Amino acid sequence: MPANVSPLADERQLTLDMVHQYAYCPRRYHLMYIEGRWADNAYTIDGRHVHRRVDKLDHVLPGAQGDVTEPGDGDSPATTRAKDDDGDEPPVITRSVPLSSDTLGLNAKLDLVSSDGHEAVPVETKRGRVPNNPERSWEPERVQLMAQGLLLREHGYTCGHGVLYFAASRTRVDVPFTEELEAVTRRYLEETHAAAGQTVIPPPLDDSPKCNGCSLNGICLPDETLALRNVPVDPDAPAPSIRRLYPARADATPLYVQEQGAYVGKKGGILVIRKSGEQLATARIKDVSQLILCGNVQVSTQTLHQLCEAAIPIVYLSTGNWFYGVTAGTGLKNAFDRAAQFSVVQDPSRCLAFARQLIADKCVNQRAILRRNGQAPDLALREMADLIVHAREAPSIASLLGIEGSVARLYFQHFSTLLRSPDLPGDWDFNARNRRPPRDPVNAMLSFCYAMLVKECMVALLGEGLEPHWGLYHQPRHGRPALALDLMEPLRPLIADSAVLTAINTGMVRARHFQYGDSACLLQPAGRKSLIHAFEARLDQLVTHPAFDYRCSWRAAIRLHARLLARYFRGDVPVYLSITTR
Repeated sequence: MPANVSPLADERQLTLDMVHQYAYCPRRYHLMYIEGRWADNAYTIDGRHVHRRVDKLDHVLPGAQGDVTEPGDGDSPATTRAKDDDGDEPPVITRSVPLSSDTLGLNAKLDLVSSDGHEAVPVETKRGRVPNNPERSWEPERVQLMAQGLLLREHGYTCGHGVLYFAASRTRVDVPFTEELEAVTRRYLEETHAAAGQTVIPPPLDDSPKCNGCSLNGICLPDETLALRNVPVDPDAPAPSIRRLYPARADATPLYVQEQGAYVGKKGGILVIRKSGEQLATARIKDVSQLILCGNVQVSTQTLHQLCEAAIPIVYLSTGNWFYGVTAGTGLKNAFDRAAQFSVVQDPSRCLAFARQLIADKCVNQRAILRRNGQAPDLALREMADLIVHAREAPSIASLLGIEGSVARLYFQHFSTLLRSPDLPGDWDFNARNRRPPRDPVNAMLSFCYAMLVKECMVALLGEGLEPHWGLYHQPRHGRPALALDLMEPLRPLIADSAVLTAINTGMVRARHFQYGDSACLLQPAGRKSLIHAFEARLDQLVTHPAFDYRCSWRAAIRLHARLLARYFRGDVPVYLSITTR
């Protein structure tokens, strides 16, 4: 079997929705039915509401040769007879009719069928309004209806037309089953069957209005994908306009629980945090994007079950702020992204090219922060610029490690020039990075925010079905989330370091928030809470994306780049671009 053909190609029949989605957009079909991706929006939620009646039960269509049951003689609850004032035999209306055909390779549930025992008329319900075009319907809708007609014909019914019912305008549109429509429908059936076996993602639609209302537009990333595929040869050429089709900020936010001895349970769709029988706080599950447990905090099995089912990760941090791990549901069952990731990891040339870009971007961000907000000498800035040039041409990952270390030494040597708080204690004099354990307040805060950033990157990668422990620049090592470290490298100065600087320079964290030991400096709960506020505020802050020129939050940018990383592994985009500050 060819490498780009799925082994699941011949294991199932098509459904009506598969054919409809393929006719609408082959890429959307692939994301939904090959990769198992889904996201709701107002249109999909409204569509389910419109179809709530026909989705309840399956019912049998009366026989094709007139063997129609009489009313009151065992009629199905969903089988009724329409009124007819002229005295003719009324048609039978049957809802939610399951039909299948091995010849067509199609398995379907028809919304509604009107039948007089000889001719059957399928009726398909649509949530929107009647389109303003000559056919008063769109081709994917007509194809979906024609496929129902083909199924009814396979079962012995005469079927010469169907009806589209548009709920928003409460209008029926008759669709004749012409030879041309039948030919188009059979072609789509063949193409959908063939697409069921493909593992290569189809190209996105180019500037299509279909993308605006698509619930998968933030997963598909049509404009971003085309922009990365079609980099202009002339650098002075105007950049294409890129639509941000996903929310700039997510509605749900992380929930941190750091009260030692607390217990997280649930009551219906509500998370309840208690300690010693006293209720401390509540939160609606739909408003929570992550549950973060800091230290000695317990969570009930029932809560774990519901959060995993809702694809909400549970993150574990130690009392000393070390990142332990994540509990998540099964998530994406698509193995193609991981297979592609492992293939790239085993390619030294691709790993080196990726690592060069990654470290150069990180160093650019470190230098930009010092140049804009600090008082680093020109000599140090010039030395950093030279090292960035060397990073882009490094002959090996080992040499990149040396360059990264040299830039980090210069960066942290002058990091104290970024501190603006007028009442800094003398022991906050910072000129070098230390860790495991950190020995001063600034290093303690940096370590905490780096752990939080690793957590964010882990969650984003798991959400894309990638393996966080197999990286390209950070080589796989037991217990190390190498790919999460890869994703976070350019973001360290932009998110974590910036959060620390904000917490210090605004007085959110002060000397009283730290405890000193023989060889360590520990951040106390009150200081940790303030630093979490600074970190979350930074993640929620809007930024103009340098490559796509639209506004999104830093948290949305992390998820975006995890998604682009998966597409880079699959070959959907030729390059991976991290974020650099302007």
